[in-house]
Amino acid sequence: MSDSLIINEIYLSLQGESTWAGLPCLFVRLTACNLRCSYCDTAYAFTEGKKTTLAQIRARIRQLARPFAPSLPLVELTGGEPLLQKNALPLMKHLCDDGFTVLLETSGALDIAPVDPRVRRIMDLKCPSSGESGRNRWENLAHLKKTDEVKFVIGTWQDYHWAKEIVLTRGLAGVCTALFSWVSPLLPPQRDKSLRPVPDGHVPLSMRELVEKIVADALPVRFQLQMHKFIWPPDQRGV
Repeated sequence: MSDSLIINEIYLSLQGESTWAGLPCLFVRLTACNLRCSYCDTAYAFTEGKKTTLAQIRARIRQLARPFAPSLPLVELTGGEPLLQKNALPLMKHLCDDGFTVLLETSGALDIAPVDPRVRRIMDLKCPSSGESGRNRWENLAHLKKTDEVKFVIGTWQDYHWAKEIVLTRGLAGVCTALFSWVSPLLPPQRDKSLRPVPDGHVPLSMRELVEKIVADALPVRFQLQMHKFIWPPDQRGV
């Protein structure tokens, strides 16, 4: 097996989402995704990338992490869909061995069981307006641990009611943190032609409506913003 990955970008920024939001984080964005969610804001990672050896990736991460010594920043594998590339698994293991706290952003459409147990998995459950909810791999729920997080990206009232039912009927609050994230409208340059359309009949809801409904329904979830989009332009890369 080749010891390389197709990498879209590696950069240092702040973690903008999850319970780790606000902390310095090294991002490793892998190329390719098997989904085309209606709200995807990183369509450039579908095809853009460069073949890079695991040794080169680790060296770049160590270089970017050096100013933080003796502590280490977070490292997150994101995409695209990292688990589409098999060598993402040994890379995460090596990074854990190197002492990093490793996060994995994954769509929930692929098996998360093979991921090193030290990795903090942030797994989507795709809501109906994504156009990809039929791809959710429900077997993954049995593999979740307290250190993992489940993310629902919500853009319509139909999404909210669907996500609420999943959280309550599946008892997610007793398994791990459930994140509710509002769909940020895409800017024209971000609207890739391959993205799924929002299904007919869906009614958009605003960020405020989402927050107020979470509170009114006393849902055991954490609302999150994409912090980086409030600091930098929403379509800026490398942040």
